[in-house]
Amino acid sequence: MIILFDLDGTLIDSTEAILESFHHSFDRHGYESKKDEEIKALIGYPLDIMYENLGVDSKEIWDLVATYKEHYRDISTQKTELLKNAQEAVLLAKEFATLGIVTTKTAQYSKLLMEHFDLMQYFEVLIGREDVQNPKPNAEPILKALEKMDTKDREIWMIGDTKLDLIAAKNANVNSIAVLSGYDNLETLKKFTNVILNDALEAALYLQNRKK
Repeated sequence: MIILFDLDGTLIDSTEAILESFHHSFDRHGYESKKDEEIKALIGYPLDIMYENLGVDSKEIWDLVATYKEHYRDISTQKTELLKNAQEAVLLAKEFATLGIVTTKTAQYSKLLMEHFDLMQYFEVLIGREDVQNPKPNAEPILKALEKMDTKDREIWMIGDTKLDLIAAKNANVNSIAVLSGYDNLETLKKFTNVILNDALEAALYLQNRKK
């Protein structure tokens, strides 16, 4: 079995770091900052799409992205936590599956975070924003991860907390599990998968039972 995990809202909570970095970038570039809820509603999309939806002029989007990343790099490890049961989920899943990470975060920072939590060693591959042309919900990030793995006769699952993860899984023709530990609610998730569980550990237990 192959299990691909999303990061934000699935294994980690970096909401504080994300919000602080957005507010910092708005302030630095003279934009009125947005409400936290407006920003949180877009988490999971690439940064440029988030800024576009938050009303930033298209000519300035990449300047704000650069400012965001610079600030996020400085604070990410201090202001990011593992979600409850995330470590247990990874350790359990590793017992019966090959693991990967498919995220819209920058791969460089994602690896640093997972190394900070001493979990990167359990993952065979990590695909981030700079590794693909088309991020989730496009199939490309999942397919790119699978290119680096032995998929022959393997059941493949994507675990994520937003519709973007689930649509990407469908587009890549792999199975999906939604978890309620992140940013999309039950009503939204129900539209895109039949398997909805509380968190990554419940998802890992569900898949372990399928192996028996």
